Amino acid sequence: MAQDSSAPLWLFGDQLGPHVWDTDEFAGREIVLVESSRALGRKPFHRQKRHLLLSGMRHLAEQLGDRVTYLRTKTYREALDKVGRPVVVHQPTSFPASDLVQRFRTEGLVTEVRPTPTFALSKAEFDDWAGDRDSFRMEEFYRTQRERFDVLMEGTEPVGGTWNLDHDNRESPPKGAETLGVTPPWQPDEDEIDEQVRADLDAAGWPTVGDDGPRRFAVTHDEATEALRHFVQHRLDTFGPYEDAVLDEDWAMAHSLLSVPLNLGVLHPLEAVRAAEQAYHDGTARLASVEGFVRQILGWREYVWQLYWRFGRRYTRSNRLRARTPLPDWWTDLDGDAVTARCLSSALTDVRDRGWTHHIPRLMILGNHALQRGYQPAELNEWFATAFVDGFAWVMPANVIGMSQHADGGRMATKPYASGGAYIDRMTDFCSGCAFDPKVRVGERACPFTAGYWQFVHRNRELMESNHRTKRAVATMDRLKDLDALLEQESARERF
Repeated sequence: MAQDSSAPLWLFGDQLGPHVWDTDEFAGREIVLVESSRALGRKPFHRQKRHLLLSGMRHLAEQLGDRVTYLRTKTYREALDKVGRPVVVHQPTSFPASDLVQRFRTEGLVTEVRPTPTFALSKAEFDDWAGDRDSFRMEEFYRTQRERFDVLMEGTEPVGGTWNLDHDNRESPPKGAETLGVTPPWQPDEDEIDEQVRADLDAAGWPTVGDDGPRRFAVTHDEATEALRHFVQHRLDTFGPYEDAVLDEDWAMAHSLLSVPLNLGVLHPLEAVRAAEQAYHDGTARLASVEGFVRQILGWREYVWQLYWRFGRRYTRSNRLRARTPLPDWWTDLDGDAVTARCLSSALTDVRDRGWTHHIPRLMILGNHALQRGYQPAELNEWFATAFVDGFAWVMPANVIGMSQHADGGRMATKPYASGGAYIDRMTDFCSGCAFDPKVRVGERACPFTAGYWQFVHRNRELMESNHRTKRAVATMDRLKDLDALLEQESARERF
């Protein structure tokens, strides 16, 4: 089908930034935005996730005024029929949406599908780098990204002489502190659009999880730019040392809270990366903090996006550890009050109240618990994608199936991310106020993470023995004098 330079540009709800629609090619062109009630209501998304999506779309419509055709229909097909002429669209960020667009193209509703503009690296460039490899390591990709985009580089060498400053970013939380004491994160002022979104969600009756709450995240480019400026000026320098630390009373720590605007496509990743890099050059943020932030955005986030397409549709069905346990009701209901373990209760409560926790509660509390208990990986992946406000189809598979649950057998990570209570005790302040003791394996005071870790090692003995990074754990387990009692206790325990 011939290209039409005047065809309207149809935007999905995660393609809302000016780098998508305010380009030389699309300047002044009609924009189509669609609220599909079928798409919005098909899964039990977190209440605040739906709010952010609709708020972002409606704020963009207000900004663009007469340039926008804004349609509220049951289906996308119905909306495109109303447009009355073929549209151009950027490739969506999931397999199902891409399939939908291809069907529309075959039927003449879509005239052209352009590459996705919301990431730094194109899929074609990644494919050239990846070649015919099946297993990948992020560190190699990350170094290539730094070189390709000339970020934190001095000629051909990394600034400071080393690529990875993780060893400087593993501080435990300050002893006795309830918060880090940094300037609170930026938060938007809600307006009439948010008020109407809230009323519409109240009336919709869609299946949902989580509680309503104030809008905490940027959904426009102007808001995202302000949130980025605030983070870089007030929080970036502290971010690095306590990147992996958790405090019960400080839900955001020094994290940027930019995952939502990045994943809605209102902030381009290179905007965030360049702002952080400039802070290092200006002397307002230490190198380790800046490198850690760049690693998250230009390294890990881009890597996860590319592997979503590389690993393919069937990747979420991976289950190398044969984990079969269904998610319990208290988990899917986000009922932190039903959980005794303080760390697990807090993480679930954070998801209920905000639809968000940072990467350590996700990986080392929620993911660690699910790995130990053998929760079904595909079901867990879907839960993360729907219950988190920054969760999208492309975000979770490499994070959950690969990194968190090791269900892919090691394509993503060199070892399972399982740990006992000692790690949680070192990196959080939860254990001191908990009914369980991280040093105890058996009995009423036994920490479910400590006991659960040894249950996991026992259940996956062959895997752990064959991995040089985990084989020592098997030898330690074999020396436990209370192993039989521990296994008997853990096989029957339902209390956490």
